[in-house]
Amino acid sequence: MTPLVSIIMGSTSDLPILKKASDFLNEMEIPFEMNALSAHRTPHQVEEFATKAQERGLKVIIAAAGMSAALPGVIASLTSLPVIGVPINSSLDGLDALLSIAQMPPGIPVVSVGINGALNAAVIAARILALSDEKIRKRIDNYSVGLSKKIVKANEELKELKYPYKIN
Repeated sequence: MTPLVSIIMGSTSDLPILKKASDFLNEMEIPFEMNALSAHRTPHQVEEFATKAQERGLKVIIAAAGMSAALPGVIASLTSLPVIGVPINSSLDGLDALLSIAQMPPGIPVVSVGINGALNAAVIAARILALSDEKIRKRIDNYSVGLSKKIVKANEELKELKYPYKIN
């Protein structure tokens, strides 16, 4: 299998957050890879990864980073593939990472999800892939239907809660 999505983290301490992305991609049967690369500690490896990503068959990159959160932007500056940044809450409640990812210079876009939003990054990656893959589109559609069913069920369960002044 050739990976279609690459999940890159600045440190393996980000793995518990990125597990949500890998679990989702696995559930959607989307081949992916995971690597730890640092824009500051392994800049040459980041450059090699980013410049060769497209020729290796990758279609989307999910890059997570905390603090200065340079990794998603550096990768985006070196490839034309879509890069989805996941700001990690490692300092300043993750706001430093969120702003670093969201405030990219013109022409070097990085999609940003919410702080620790790895699941949403994986959903966006799957939706991008679904544009040209009918099987993935059907899996995403089924996932969305499942989300809706969960809320409908939860709403029905709320009806069972009894309070003297609750009227529904």
